[in-house]
Amino acid sequence: MLTNKNIKLIEVRSELGAGTRGASMGIDALKVACLNKQSDYFKRFISTEVANLNYVLFDRNLFPFAKYIDSILTVQKSIASTVQQTMVQGMFPLVLAGDHSNAAGTIAGIKAANRDKTLGVVWIDAHADCHSPFTTPSGNVHGMPLGIALNEDNLCCQVNNPDLETLFFWNVLKRVGGEGPKLKHEHLVYVMVRSTEEPENTLMQQHGIKNYKYAEFNEKGPQQVGQEVLERLKDCDIIYVSFDVDSLDPKFSRGTGTPVAIGLSVTQAQELCYTLCLSPKVCCFEMVEINPMLDIKNTMAKNAFRILELATEAILSRTG
Repeated sequence: MLTNKNIKLIEVRSELGAGTRGASMGIDALKVACLNKQSDYFKRFISTEVANLNYVLFDRNLFPFAKYIDSILTVQKSIASTVQQTMVQGMFPLVLAGDHSNAAGTIAGIKAANRDKTLGVVWIDAHADCHSPFTTPSGNVHGMPLGIALNEDNLCCQVNNPDLETLFFWNVLKRVGGEGPKLKHEHLVYVMVRSTEEPENTLMQQHGIKNYKYAEFNEKGPQQVGQEVLERLKDCDIIYVSFDVDSLDPKFSRGTGTPVAIGLSVTQAQELCYTLCLSPKVCCFEMVEINPMLDIKNTMAKNAFRILELATEAILSRTG
């Protein structure tokens, strides 16, 4: 059975990839929720913080199709190194991050520590996040982490003409943690993705990427969906679960940068993450995009903390 000493909390306060400011404060909002609940959660685990470069947000962005990508590259390298080191030490990385671009660094670190293993990814999110500088409508890199992990430019859907400097950083970013894709399209499963652009839709259709949408999720329930996701990834040696709080329905809280209607309830999210994290194949869990600047009475962080506690309970309960 895993113990508290087997889990390391990795705190990443970078919000360089987001279009709305405030996600850098999400971890502290979680800690406030923890304190108000009189929980000792953040005292129970070893933790480390990855240096962020959020101060560059005061500078003019030079890369319209991948905003602040030069600084994001530096942060991603640090995330990947920290996750890799954690796993090499035999510990479970539990990542709490600002915006979702940071997930590309987490995936790179997982693969760097497990070069010969096949990685599966469960992406619980309102968004598909598989854009590239060639397809992005916003230039925000938090819409690109899976594009990075998949090594996917999606040139057949090109709408932008990024400059050579942007492409230099983009190509280096895709190589963090090792050459080539960290993830195959068939080893990616979406849950509750419901806000996409045409280039993402085309990519999902081309590769038959499964997305458990609202109607199917509600019909089957979180436990069955969780089991089906694990079955779909049965050929993977290890699995990474990425939970973006905008997968939740905004009626539970709007404390995230890009809320989208018709999402998970808090209870559904708890049960889904618990079911997934019971699997011994799950080697990393990440929670992102809590933004207390957009919230009232820290509601999102309170809800997210409930989900985090139950996911951690599942991780600790595992044997073998």
